[in-house]
Amino acid sequence: MDYRPETIEMIEASDPDDIAAAQKRREQFDRNSDWLVAHFAEVYTPENRGKFICIAGEQAFVGDVVNDAVGRATAAHPSDHGWFTRYIPQEKVPRVYAP
Repeated sequence: MDYRPETIEMIEASDPDDIAAAQKRREQFDRNSDWLVAHFAEVYTPENRGKFICIAGEQAFVGDVVNDAVGRATAAHPSDHGWFTRYIPQEKVPRVYAP
């Protein structure tokens, strides 16, 4: 298999409106991330194993596929653009994340 990375173009954001929108998304993301950390035990439950979650509006939305979870989250919180998704593995086992 021949792997060739896609070209990545980096530009410097200079438009004040774009910068403000990005800062707002980051603030929303941080609030949602902090909420997940505080509610980890409520979200990572046996019934949610093997499913996707989307955190938006400091609330968890669950779906069998990622689009279901995202659809529920964005319908409930259309102004929250700092949402993010996670997959909850089927089995709870130790995982090693190393290069």
